[in-house]
Amino acid sequence: MTLTLYTFGPGMGLPDPSPFVMKADLLLKMSGLPYVTDTTGFRKAPKGKLPYLRDGDALIADSTLIRWHLEKRHGIDFDPGYSPAEIAVGWAVEKMLDEHVYWGMVDARWLDDANFDRGPRHFFGFAPAPLRPLICAMARRSVRGRLKAQGFGLHAKAEREALVIRSIDALSAILGDRPYLLGETVSGSDATVFAFVAGLLCPYCETPLREAVSGHANLVAYAQRMGARYYPDHVWPAAA
Repeated sequence: MTLTLYTFGPGMGLPDPSPFVMKADLLLKMSGLPYVTDTTGFRKAPKGKLPYLRDGDALIADSTLIRWHLEKRHGIDFDPGYSPAEIAVGWAVEKMLDEHVYWGMVDARWLDDANFDRGPRHFFGFAPAPLRPLICAMARRSVRGRLKAQGFGLHAKAEREALVIRSIDALSAILGDRPYLLGETVSGSDATVFAFVAGLLCPYCETPLREAVSGHANLVAYAQRMGARYYPDHVWPAAA
């Protein structure tokens, strides 16, 4: 039975603008299981967010829960050959990206006026033109509220950027001169790492975060390596 992954679809020069959708898509690519993508499922999302996976009668929402489902139901081993300690490092890195760097990406994309105009504003092309400015303003206000509720948005702009750059520097140090996060072979954690590194390098957003990633040759080479392996037909936008 073919699996269906519900996605936003290509945007902002990326296979999907959501790092969590890209993560789930990469996990499915790594699994070798047959699957299709569907960009019409947002209104029916079980938790109001994408991605989610349909596997027969089962609906699995959240990229990490999708991974666990693939491991349990389909017997996929995303970390062959790695020790529990190495896998634990991968988990810690994923959580640093999911729960910390993510908010910096949201901040840069949605609250910076120029970046919003180049990127997220186009998500609302479906709306009638007279209503579009109001819908965009409401969406940005909601994002600002979520950033403050999480705590990240309470910091000054320079502080927010410094916090995320510290995590980018840490990721570069952990990767070192290895081709993949944990070593010589790809692991499940690479699905998360690549989704975020590619998203941060997206030239649609001019931000110190992109400059920080670009300043680490190993992260740039990693993004090129993973992109060529898993998205060989995707045309990545050139940096401005």
